[in-house]
Amino acid sequence: MIDIKLLREDPERVRASQKARGEDPTLVDQILDLDRRRRSAQSEFEQLRAEQKAVSKDVGGLMGRAQKATKAGAADADELMAQAQAARSRAAELSDQVKELEQAADEAAREMETIALRVGNVVVDGVPTGGEEDFALVEEVGTPRDFVAEGFAPKDHVDLGLGLGIMDLERGAKVAGSRFYYLVGDGARLEYALMGLAQQVANDEGFVPLVVPNLVKGHTMAGAGFLDSHADEVYQLPADELYLTGTSEVGLAGYHLDEIVDLSAGPLRYTATSTCYRREAGSHGKDTKGIFRVHQFQKTEMFVYCRPEDAEAEHANLLRIERRMLDALELPYRVIDVAAGDLGGPAARKFDCEAWVPSQERYRELTSTSNCTTFQARRLGIRERDPQGNGTRIVATLNGTMLTNTRPMVALLENHQQADGSVRVPAALRPWLGGREVLEPVSR
Repeated sequence: MIDIKLLREDPERVRASQKARGEDPTLVDQILDLDRRRRSAQSEFEQLRAEQKAVSKDVGGLMGRAQKATKAGAADADELMAQAQAARSRAAELSDQVKELEQAADEAAREMETIALRVGNVVVDGVPTGGEEDFALVEEVGTPRDFVAEGFAPKDHVDLGLGLGIMDLERGAKVAGSRFYYLVGDGARLEYALMGLAQQVANDEGFVPLVVPNLVKGHTMAGAGFLDSHADEVYQLPADELYLTGTSEVGLAGYHLDEIVDLSAGPLRYTATSTCYRREAGSHGKDTKGIFRVHQFQKTEMFVYCRPEDAEAEHANLLRIERRMLDALELPYRVIDVAAGDLGGPAARKFDCEAWVPSQERYRELTSTSNCTTFQARRLGIRERDPQGNGTRIVATLNGTMLTNTRPMVALLENHQQADGSVRVPAALRPWLGGREVLEPVSR
């Protein structure tokens, strides 16, 4: 969620971020107006509430004095009773006004929160403006193979996978529908190898492994930022009030929900491998062939909690690890600085690593890493004790995909294919495949 203090102090920065994202900058003014109304109502409420308490306290004393004077037949008994009744009427009037002001403050706060949820994280300086095609190229690594020079036309991953006998798309569609699949034999082993390599590297890099829930409550899903503009991508179980996660980022983000974490020894770094579910709403007609864009897949994710001033360095570290993975898979790839309009709500900056896919003759996203600054942690109530001794403060969170099972498999099959339909296994994966160097086509 957007930091209301930042929005008050530097609204132009938030407006500029909204414009860079291609989103509505007038939301900033709506939130500020509601914030002023809420604070005004709250201030008046507190003043009248204090007066109400004082008047209510006086009512008891005045009523007691009036009753005593009446019993004694005192000359001022009627006047005292009138004062007591007037105080009681004033207390009742103040009570009604206090309730109205409290309701007005609460309504303004609820409306402000609803609108604030529509405002994405404030982008970091230097993020390119624009949409999906407006990224900035950071670096290209490796050179795509020249299949013409090698004397054969490259097959796509579907033809290769079927030839190797490692995937069954027909049965996947029959059992579960479009965008589902079976991995068979060496296909399943290749998935285990990819996830095994990711877990090994995460362990080498000092990340604490977690097994996370794949079903979470709405508060956690919304806190991680997945029920804003991308709610249509999420599978929901209404009867149980639970959501299927599309990434273990959600479970990792919720791990310290409503906690004060200790960052005195440095960032907290976690990793998880989980089954992920995405509806792929809005992708009709895109990547319908094969296993590049599917509804269910395995993914190993990294997640970091750190101090806000350390977030940029942690982001660079996550990108380094992702590049380490792609280097290990011996894939030609490029790194891009994603444009503001393609970031997604929680991210203030995101780098994607895209591998070359020969059959498509273009780079396709395999991994990404996002710096979410304090956006997620503010929603999830995750804080640390301020190092300067000023109470607590919101921490920063970051995430990065190490590997999924399907997209790297697409890139592996196509980039390491040979003329006879076999596929060379990168050295880094061979320990999980019994040392095998080549996957051979099955006989038909």
